[in-house]
Amino acid sequence: MAKRGIITMKQEELKRLYIVRQVLDKKLKQVEAADKLALSYRQTKRITKRIKEEGDKGIVHKSRGKPSHNRIALKIKNKVINLCRDKYKGFGPTLATEKLFEIEKIRLSDETLRNWLTQEGLWQRKRKHKEYRAWRERKHRFGEMIQWDGSHHAWLEDRGPWCVLISQIDDATNKKSGQFYPYEGTLPAFSSLKQYIRRYGIPHSIYLDRHTTYKSNKKLSIKDELNDREFLSRFERAAKELGITIIHANSAPAKGRIERSFKTDQDRLVKEMRLANIATIEEANKFLKKYWPKHNKRFSVKSIEEGNLHRPIPEGTDLDAILCKKTEHVLRNDFTVGHNKKFYQILDKAIGKSVTVEERINGALYITYNGRKLKYKQVKARPKQNKPKLKLKNRVKPSMEHPWRKPYGKKTTAYGKALYQNKSYTEELVLSEV
Repeated sequence: MAKRGIITMKQEELKRLYIVRQVLDKKLKQVEAADKLALSYRQTKRITKRIKEEGDKGIVHKSRGKPSHNRIALKIKNKVINLCRDKYKGFGPTLATEKLFEIEKIRLSDETLRNWLTQEGLWQRKRKHKEYRAWRERKHRFGEMIQWDGSHHAWLEDRGPWCVLISQIDDATNKKSGQFYPYEGTLPAFSSLKQYIRRYGIPHSIYLDRHTTYKSNKKLSIKDELNDREFLSRFERAAKELGITIIHANSAPAKGRIERSFKTDQDRLVKEMRLANIATIEEANKFLKKYWPKHNKRFSVKSIEEGNLHRPIPEGTDLDAILCKKTEHVLRNDFTVGHNKKFYQILDKAIGKSVTVEERINGALYITYNGRKLKYKQVKARPKQNKPKLKLKNRVKPSMEHPWRKPYGKKTTAYGKALYQNKSYTEELVLSEV
């Protein structure tokens, strides 16, 4: 029996493969697939042809693991940036490119130089027209984009605690889902996304606001920009691992579909739960399982194009390991890790210098190294190190006749000798000095 070949792919490649398969099954046009993949029609056509001839392995890029043949040396890049900072300070990218070739004999494209200067903060793109807002057409297929938000409201009125409804609405069909949580944070967001994926599959993109749960507000330093480092929130990191495109709205009206749906929920859902006498978050979430199908039957619409762009969960994917808080910690020499003001003793040996602490949705805590779970136990305090105690030698207290004790030396005046002979005065002087 022949063994099956194993093809290692990234989440982005799995996403491309799924959409191209839709094209091969004639469920999607190549022009539409190019728009979903953010590629040109020609590139999409070439990828489709290669997958048709080579199979699933055709999605893997041929140049993976190989350095670029036309990359510009870092030495030249640093030289150009220094010239633009000093000699060509204030020059635009186009003019600077001409002068670099004319005087310095360095040939560059103006777009390459523009990107370098933008990264260094030496150039800023200028808008040529006034920003305006316009009506946006619905997405054409189910799962192409879902709008996501949380609504803080007295959902249980005076019968229960104040809570938040983290909800999702499909942009093409208006199908809605969501759950109640005590607060809007990372773990509740992961829990809501997990339930959505279990029900419909992995969506193509998510449209949400700039809440700190969903977007990192950490500013990049110059060193970070040079190294192409990007700070992601935990939610963005998990979405990237699943191949979900994250789109952040610049204002609430930009995602007006879900904002308007919350007004409907705050009217109808509150009254429905009042009639059912719902008083706890647990009871409210059980009620939502029956409420959303009725709501969607009443308010959902038919998509412009038939089809479902939700992707199934890839085989072997552990959602709980992706949808969790991951914090990297340095492993101390005594094999202990500090996390949230608690200490954990690692029982496995022969591991690296750092480990990852994972806080799961269900409250479980795992400590992993390169994806491998480690055995550990919680300790009240770090183990004490057995350091040898230093033995101090017996100190010898100098006598009253010792020169260190005398307030005056041999060459003293008659007045000083008289003071020294006064024992009471000498004792007071010694005590004050001590």
